[in-house]
Amino acid sequence: MNTLQIADYLVFLVYFFIVSGYGYWIYKRKQTATHTASHDYFLAEGSLTWWAIGTSLIASNISSEQFIAMSGNGFKMGLAIATYEWMAALTLIIVAVFFIPVYLKNKIYTMPQFLHQRYNGDIAMIMAVFWLLLYVIVNLTSILYLGALAINGISGINLDLCMYGLAFFAIIIALGGMKVIGYTDVIQVVFLIFGGLVTTYLALDKVAELNGQHGMLQGFNYMMDQSGDHFHMIFEKDSPNFPSLPGLTVLFGGMWIVNLNYWGCNQYITQRALGADLKTARSGILFAAFLKLLMPVIVVLPGIAAYVIYMKGGLQTELLGPDGVLNPDRSYPVLLNLLPVGLKGLSFAALTAAVVASLAGKVNSISTIFTLDIYKKKIDVDCSEKKMVRVGKWAVLVAMLLAVVIAPHLGIDKKGGFEFIQEYTGFVSPGIFAMFILGFFWKKTSSNAAMFATIGGFVLSVVFKFLPKIMNLEFLHSTGFSALVQQEDGTSIYEIPFLDRMGFVFAICVAVMVIISLIDDKRGVKSKGLEIDATMFKVNNAFLAGSLIICGVLVALYSIFW
Repeated sequence: MNTLQIADYLVFLVYFFIVSGYGYWIYKRKQTATHTASHDYFLAEGSLTWWAIGTSLIASNISSEQFIAMSGNGFKMGLAIATYEWMAALTLIIVAVFFIPVYLKNKIYTMPQFLHQRYNGDIAMIMAVFWLLLYVIVNLTSILYLGALAINGISGINLDLCMYGLAFFAIIIALGGMKVIGYTDVIQVVFLIFGGLVTTYLALDKVAELNGQHGMLQGFNYMMDQSGDHFHMIFEKDSPNFPSLPGLTVLFGGMWIVNLNYWGCNQYITQRALGADLKTARSGILFAAFLKLLMPVIVVLPGIAAYVIYMKGGLQTELLGPDGVLNPDRSYPVLLNLLPVGLKGLSFAALTAAVVASLAGKVNSISTIFTLDIYKKKIDVDCSEKKMVRVGKWAVLVAMLLAVVIAPHLGIDKKGGFEFIQEYTGFVSPGIFAMFILGFFWKKTSSNAAMFATIGGFVLSVVFKFLPKIMNLEFLHSTGFSALVQQEDGTSIYEIPFLDRMGFVFAICVAVMVIISLIDDKRGVKSKGLEIDATMFKVNNAFLAGSLIICGVLVALYSIFW
C-alpha cells in the first residue's frame, strides 16, 4: 500500500525538525562569528571537521540514483553494480593522497579556478558554463525527479508536490551555505544509514520467509542459493549485462575515469574538502571511503532481494510501471511499502535525507561556480563579499527553479536513472580528466592541448557513440570491446560499451595532448605549471593503516564474488 500512516508522518516530522532546527542553529551561530564572508558561505573555510567532511561527501553522493536506480540495477544485474561504490572507496584514497594536496597547496577553491590558474581564462570560462549546464540539466534534474518518483511511490503524494517539497527543503539548507550543508549532512547520513540498514534487514527477512525462515543472514544465504548469477562482480562478454559493465574494464579501464573524474575533478565533491587543512581533508575523505564500503549493503542488496521475491511469484503487479512493463527501478519503493508502520516512516526519512542532501550540495556547487567563476570575473569584478553571498543565494533559487521546470520533460525514468547519469556525463569525463591529470603532473601541458581535450574529448565521445550506426563492430566482439545491444526499433547492433568508449577517448586525448604540448614547447609557448613537491604526497601512519584496511577488504570482496 503506497500510503503513509500517522506514525510514519510523525517519524518523518521528527527527522524534518531535527535537520531544519540544527541547520538553523548552525546558521545563526555562523552569522555571529563570520558574518557574510564569501569563502565561509561557499566553502565553510576552516570550520568543517573530518567527520563532517566525510559524512557530507557521502550525503552528497548517495541520492535517488543510488537508492532507486542502483537498487534497480541490483534487481537486473546483481552485485556487480556495487563496483561503482567499492571502486569509489579506492578512488577516494588516491584523491586524498594525490589530488587534494595539489588543490590546497595552490589555494584552488573551484574547478574553473584550477583551469584558469593552470591554463587560461578562456578554457576556465568554457568549462564553468559547461559545468553549470551539466549540473543543472543532468545532475540536479535527475536527483530531483528520481527522488520525487520514489517518494510518490512510497507515499502516494502527487509527483509534482513531491518535487516542490524536495526542492523547498533543499533550498532551506542550501541558503545557509556550505557550513550548514556540511553539518546537517551528518544528521542526514545517520538517517540514511540507519534507515537504509533497517530496510535491508527487513527485505532479507522477507526473502528468508520464502524458505520458511527468519533473519538477515538466512535471507542472504537463500538469495545466494536462489540467484547465484546475481553475485558475480565480473561479467563475461556474452552476458546481457556486459554493455553496462564490460568485464575487466570495471577494474582496469573506464571505471577509473568515471571515479577519478567524479571524486577528484568535480566541484560538487571536492568542495567539501577545499576549505580544510590537508590532514583534516584527508581524514574526512578516508572516513568517506570506509562508508562507501557499506553502501552496497544499503542500496544493492534490497534490489537483489526484490528480484528473488519476484522470481518466487511475489511483487508481480507492484513492479510494473504505468505502461504495464516490468520496471526494476520500482524495487526499492515497493520494498518500503512492505515495511511495518513507523519503520516505513524511518526509511522514508532516510530516502528523503539522501535526496535533500544531494540536492543541497549540488545546488551549492552551482551557486559557487556561477558566483566565483562567472559573476565575479565577468559581470561585477568589484562586487563586495556581502553581494557575492547574496548573488550566490539567488543562484540557488534560480537553479532549483530551472530543475523543477525541466526535470519532468527529460525522460529520466525511461532508461534507468543511474545509467542516464553515467552515460551522459561520460561524454565529457574523459577529456576533462585528461586535462586535469596532465595539468597536475606534467608542467609542459599547454593551453592548446587543454582546449583540444575540452572540445575534442566531447567530439570523440559522440563519434564513438554513433560509430556502430556507420560500421559493423562485430569484429571487436572477440576482444570484448563490443557487445550486441538491442535498439528501440527491435533490431540489434554491436556497440562499444560506454565505459570502454570512455577509456578509448581518454587514451586518445592524452596522446594528442602530449603531441600538442611538445609542439608548443618547441615553439617556445610557455605553460603555467602548478606548485608541487614530493613532500605533499606523504601520508601519516593512521591514514596509511586505514588505506591498507580498505584495500584488504576490497581484495577479499572481489575474490569472494568474482
